[in-house]
Amino acid sequence: MKHVVIGTAGHVDHGKTALVRALTGVDTDRLAEEKRRGLTIELGFARLDFPDGSCAGVVDVPGHEKFIKTMLAGAGGIDLAMLVVAADEGFMPQTVEHLNILSLLGVRRGVVVLTKCDLADADWLAMARAELAARVKGTFLENAPVIETSAATGQGIEDLRETLHALVRQTREKSARVPFRLPIDRVFSVDGFGTVVTGTLIEGALHVGGEAELLPSGTRSRVRNLQVHGENTAIAVAGQRVAVNLAGIKKTDIARGDTLAEPDSVRVSRLLDVRLSCLRDSERTVENGSRVHFCHGTAARLAKVVLLDRDALAPGESAYAQLRFTEDVAAKCGDRFVIRFYSPLETIGGGIILDDAPARHKRNDAAVLSALAVQENGSDAERVLQALTALDTALPSAAQLPSMSTLPSEHAAASRTTRPFVSNVEGKSSRSARVYHARIVSRSRSVPVKRQRSVRPSCAAYSSTAGRSCPSPTNTMQKSPPASRTFLSPSRMMRSPLYHMMRPMNRYTGLSAGSAHFLLSASTASGDALPRGRSTPFGMTM
Repeated sequence: MKHVVIGTAGHVDHGKTALVRALTGVDTDRLAEEKRRGLTIELGFARLDFPDGSCAGVVDVPGHEKFIKTMLAGAGGIDLAMLVVAADEGFMPQTVEHLNILSLLGVRRGVVVLTKCDLADADWLAMARAELAARVKGTFLENAPVIETSAATGQGIEDLRETLHALVRQTREKSARVPFRLPIDRVFSVDGFGTVVTGTLIEGALHVGGEAELLPSGTRSRVRNLQVHGENTAIAVAGQRVAVNLAGIKKTDIARGDTLAEPDSVRVSRLLDVRLSCLRDSERTVENGSRVHFCHGTAARLAKVVLLDRDALAPGESAYAQLRFTEDVAAKCGDRFVIRFYSPLETIGGGIILDDAPARHKRNDAAVLSALAVQENGSDAERVLQALTALDTALPSAAQLPSMSTLPSEHAAASRTTRPFVSNVEGKSSRSARVYHARIVSRSRSVPVKRQRSVRPSCAAYSSTAGRSCPSPTNTMQKSPPASRTFLSPSRMMRSPLYHMMRPMNRYTGLSAGSAHFLLSASTASGDALPRGRSTPFGMTM
């Protein structure tokens, strides 16, 4: 079953909560203060059932300008947007800001809902429709369906349900094969159970009994129980609203904005390299050194903007920048974010994260800008080679192997056949993969090869170029031969940041970290592009 989260958006008092109640039968205003004031203050959640037995989660967000931070916490995990506009008022300031936020967060599908249609006559509705068409032009909702509804009379509710059902079927399902990540939007305790956190599972799968890491603090806990829409479950997958009962951790140790993730799958940093864009209709210019409110997932942090190739970012412009924080931030490459002006608080732009743990950059550095361009638009092979270059590490090409080793050219060229075979042994250890490689090379020699602990072209390269033996698995601390650029041996790999980037690769491909390294070495040595169709820890597709 496909799992999708639908989020509301729109100005205060335009009927978002009433619309959700008409669709689901659930009043998402759960606080006494909300009921007394008739105003949504906190995020609300409901389950929307469809005629074929499938369902979707619904997040109801507040529309008041004072609660934009809460709205951002709920909008970060939605797949479909339901932009609500009251027919008797039309577009209002928060309608515009919510639409801008959804665009910045990368939402690509949705529906426009005209509410309170029972309060408007035919001529007024025609004017409202014309205004809607003009306002959403150029946005992801330009060609979206417009549904006229009334929660009071039930007008259009079933049409809206059918439209949402069709959009859910068209929406791409999130991957459950990657490490799980859950931005936390609520924390509370339940008598007899302990601490419970809730949020939208944006990727991966969460299991009862599994270990979880709380970021950015690094505290680890065990998943005691899981609930999805109020029902106990043994597993929750990406695209579901989840309540997680954590063992051995206090409620006071967790806050909205923290992230629950698979251990060692997310890096924590105080620097982020980003592609930063300023909204076209913004009245502010982002200057170098500006302080902004950085909104990512359910978190909001203060950041300093360092523009890397200019002194100011005008409305409608985009540039590379480095965001510098005074506290730790847990993010991943490819994540989207929103920035708000320091004071007065207003949304001015956003962007996408290119590097989640960079070094501190100097401005107007051509090498830095070129590297960021590769991270943003480069091919898979270019990104991997750039990561190796950053470690001062090089792998030999097939053409270089004969001159750097004792292997004849036809045997060195046999490394081209390694990648397809290694791709078929997902789940094998690094040692098994190396033996597999030895068998493939032996086929070109027509000589059987005994099972060995380590056979790879780089070993021969070590022996011929430096006059010393290759480090064996029992002597991994042996130093590499002196050279300006050395091969990436397993011992050096485990001491390098690249190893920690490859550790999660087994979650994506089924390979262990060592086997992933071996596959990378064989693919790069062959001079070919990396295999397509798989996700990697670098935030790209293989």
